[in-house]
Amino acid sequence: MSEPSSNAFPVYWEQFHRDCRALAWRLKGVSEWKAIVCITRGGLVPAAIIARELEVRMIDTVCVASYHDYENQGEMQVLKPIDASVIDVEGGEGEGVLIIDDLVDTGKTAKVVRAMLPKAHFATVYAKPKGRPLVDTFVTEVSQDTWIYFPWDMGLQFQAPIAK
Repeated sequence: MSEPSSNAFPVYWEQFHRDCRALAWRLKGVSEWKAIVCITRGGLVPAAIIARELEVRMIDTVCVASYHDYENQGEMQVLKPIDASVIDVEGGEGEGVLIIDDLVDTGKTAKVVRAMLPKAHFATVYAKPKGRPLVDTFVTEVSQDTWIYFPWDMGLQFQAPIAK
């Protein structure tokens, strides 16, 4: 993500849930989804909401890490690839598969996952201009210099993960 700036966009649980449901509405009828692949970690919550709303039962994760300190994007690492049974769900390359993430920022993660599932439909809740061309469906576009604070990142102020 872009480094934190004065363009802060805090998203609270109620708003995030509404935005995820709005994304589900946009995805309803686009295809008969056979599976969801969520990009961890940010895609876990929206994938759960969308899977419920669209009644999709086959859910997998692809674990890609690029932010190792919450500020600077580093080397892309695929920590867990997509299961072959999901890739081949409709004959290969991700047809009938919905990729879900919370945000597309620079598009680096999206490019890695798109290469794994070139025929899948890519959907995010939020999109920034640099990554926007890689996404098929999204709910809200924000400027590239906006830092989105997701509900799981916040208390009354930014909360570092417990493991830190």
